[in-house]
Amino acid sequence: MIILACDHAGFLLKEQIKAFFNNENITTIDVGTYSSEPVDYPDYAKAGSERVLENKLNVGIFICGTGIGMSIACNRNPNIRAALCNNVEMASLARKHNDANVLILSGRYINRNNAIKIIKVFLTTDFEKGRHAQRLKKIGVI
Repeated sequence: MIILACDHAGFLLKEQIKAFFNNENITTIDVGTYSSEPVDYPDYAKAGSERVLENKLNVGIFICGTGIGMSIACNRNPNIRAALCNNVEMASLARKHNDANVLILSGRYINRNNAIKIIKVFLTTDFEKGRHAQRLKKIGVI
């Protein structure tokens, strides 16, 4: 399942991404926020992370203004591997090398079309394991 979360600065991009998934008949779970009224990103990072961890096949797409706040908040949870990705190469490597389970996007610096390209790569790229699994083991993930 794809879990969507955002703060007010990520709301517009989240809605655009959700519309894309709806058009593709892909079900998502939206944990908020549900408007552009100011909110605190840590609340939505926590809510989204909890939903991601309900099933190891779940992935998150979380958005705040820069992506930095969501990244920091999500990565406080030792079972979340959140990666702020500004392009498709970063999204690919986040999955291949880090087995990222949450994609973080910037609502202020990435447009809908680039976000969709990044998301497609993130969702279709597999973890390479091997030496990368060893590295994740060293940080307590595996």
